Amino acid sequence: MSSQGEQTGSGDAEEPYVLRRDDGAVATLTLNRPRSRNALSLAMLEALGAALDEVDADRSVHVVVLEGAGPAFCAGHDLRELQAATDPADAAAIFDTCSSVMLRLGSLRQPVIASVGGIATAAGCQLVASCDLAVASRSARFATPGVDIGLFCSTPMVAVTRTVAAKHAMQLLLTGEAIDADTAFRMALVNEVVDDDHLATATAQLAATLAAKPPAVLAAGKATYRRQASMPIPGAYEVAGRAMVDGLARPDAAEGIGAFLEKRPPTWR
Repeated sequence: MSSQGEQTGSGDAEEPYVLRRDDGAVATLTLNRPRSRNALSLAMLEALGAALDEVDADRSVHVVVLEGAGPAFCAGHDLRELQAATDPADAAAIFDTCSSVMLRLGSLRQPVIASVGGIATAAGCQLVASCDLAVASRSARFATPGVDIGLFCSTPMVAVTRTVAAKHAMQLLLTGEAIDADTAFRMALVNEVVDDDHLATATAQLAATLAAKPPAVLAAGKATYRRQASMPIPGAYEVAGRAMVDGLARPDAAEGIGAFLEKRPPTWR
């Protein structure tokens, strides 16, 4: 929610807030305000939301990677911007936009991988928790330190408590203390920890693995997972059962099952 992020330095002023590069079916979105440690200002959030809409509409993109430029992944909200938001409506606009972006990550049809180098604090930690998968460098650090500046990390709490166990979430939220990447892995906040110089390679390998899967199946599977995750078990089975029936009727299932039985590689549409 809050961070120690500074306002954007003048050297960043003419640069896009979010960069995009495509490598085959993988689109990488880079938070591009390294001088502010990629703080989530309102402008940054709006740019990220627009970039997510763009890749969602691009049928050539099967996987999305989210990273930060410079030595940090994301330091959370811009504290100077929050301090200046003396009108509650201005503060609400920032937090509402942030919540919309986090929800957009979940509703995106493609899997989203956070590639975390450096710090991911407050809303930056929320960003990691909101992605489907996360790869972290060994030097990465994670924290929800709002309690230390008198502004509890309430919105980051939503994503974090749905990713890690309750005791771990409360440890992060109540102490505000940073954890290292290995601890984040043990807490299940990230999927993999790699040496700093291997982060890009490891992320690319994971993205390539996903990009080789049938994109329609990934999209349907992600949507079903998100839908059933918050439901009681009987309702979850009902949703999942319907998804299996619908999936069985799709061409991908016919091709995949046929290829398995015929002992040949599948050819996805």
